[in-house]
Amino acid sequence: MGNKRIIIAGTGSGAGKTTVTIGLMAAFQRRGLTVQGFKCGPDYIDPAYHAAITGRPSRNLDSWMLPSDTVRSVLARASQDADISIIEGVMGLYDGKSPTEDTGSTAEISLLTDTPVVLVVNVHSMARSAAAVVKGFQLLNPAVRIVGVIANHAGSTGHGKIIQQAVEQECGIPLLGTLVRTNEIRIPERHLGLLPAVERGELDALFTKAGEMIEQNIDLDRLLELAETNEIMVEPEAVQSHGKKIRIAVARDAAFNFYYPENLELLTQAGAECVYFSPLADEPVPDGVEGLYIGGGFPEEFAPQLADAKHSRTSIRQAIEGGMPAFAECGGFMYLTDEIVTTSGESYAMIGLVSGKARMQTKRAALGYREVTGLPGNFLLPDGAVARGHEFHYSVFEAGAELPHAYTSQGRFGSKSEGVVLHNLVAGYTHLHFGSQPDLVHNWVAACLEYRNTAGRRRV
Repeated sequence: MGNKRIIIAGTGSGAGKTTVTIGLMAAFQRRGLTVQGFKCGPDYIDPAYHAAITGRPSRNLDSWMLPSDTVRSVLARASQDADISIIEGVMGLYDGKSPTEDTGSTAEISLLTDTPVVLVVNVHSMARSAAAVVKGFQLLNPAVRIVGVIANHAGSTGHGKIIQQAVEQECGIPLLGTLVRTNEIRIPERHLGLLPAVERGELDALFTKAGEMIEQNIDLDRLLELAETNEIMVEPEAVQSHGKKIRIAVARDAAFNFYYPENLELLTQAGAECVYFSPLADEPVPDGVEGLYIGGGFPEEFAPQLADAKHSRTSIRQAIEGGMPAFAECGGFMYLTDEIVTTSGESYAMIGLVSGKARMQTKRAALGYREVTGLPGNFLLPDGAVARGHEFHYSVFEAGAELPHAYTSQGRFGSKSEGVVLHNLVAGYTHLHFGSQPDLVHNWVAACLEYRNTAGRRRV
């Protein structure tokens, strides 16, 4: 158990690794196997697909945001009771933080976790050249174990046989199957608004079709053999706790559901109990909590409903103004502003705590890794403490007043001041992975204990 795992990597974005991954998950589920999903990199959308198919939370494996030992630990612990773990790659196999090394790439995850790779190749308009492509991927870093190939977007089964002859002769690894071009299975354009459709089950038929296609065209028995690898050995967790339990309210519903599972688990290990509530359902901050966490999501998709949820908005504002230690990221940050303005120009009132508006754009406003350094007033990252995360959003924040920033954020194009600190609130666009800075959760729990002692339990 836990020793069968495979990475589904692509030659580049659009090669078809997501289709192959969800199809494999569905096919193995149909065989009665317990499947654990993972995603290389910081993405939230593909893990939502995985969870919908497998019925288990999918985990992110990110070798830039997280230390190597943490990556291995996340994989080992989540895989313990699974028959097979399927890890979906990010972009192309060697694409990551740097153009000159494997940092943050699917290849690095393969090396860190001793996981074999199946390479998905878009073979449209190729024959023998497909072997040259595979050979190039083998040679760039021979330490990466590419154990098989799946040919995608083939013109016919006969085309696939040509690819098979070329790849197996020149590269010495098997072609595990060929997927012929079809319009029946097409993953929708990737946008945050997809996730409500996933949660409503609107993509279930697509997942089923993908599983059937994989069953019919891929040698699943051979793939299971190739997925056999070494067990990952990890040290027992040294759980640090503040002893006394505190409770942190976590906004979780269709509008706010971007949370790395490890973030919530690290809070629990540090002595916090996560208590969930739904702003979308106009639920107030639960009674008897000492902290508040509003994660990312897509409040713009539910702006009218959130604007109507006045009870929840008032409750959140009162809690933060009363000094409750709070953290809001991306969609949660947008929710705290005065208003969200849609791409069509409609304006919807939000909590009104952070002066300014979140204006939606039709083009992406930000995408990429961030290393953030806490600025004065940031109780989560005090004294210049550093954490890592990711930024991805279509809105821009237009400040209505000057407020202290939460971080200095370093990205690909330089550094900038980002987010706000207000009362006992830290908020901004960056999704932080708490595993990159474990002190963050202990700082939060400590602040919650201090809040309990100074302000008492508040009914909000």
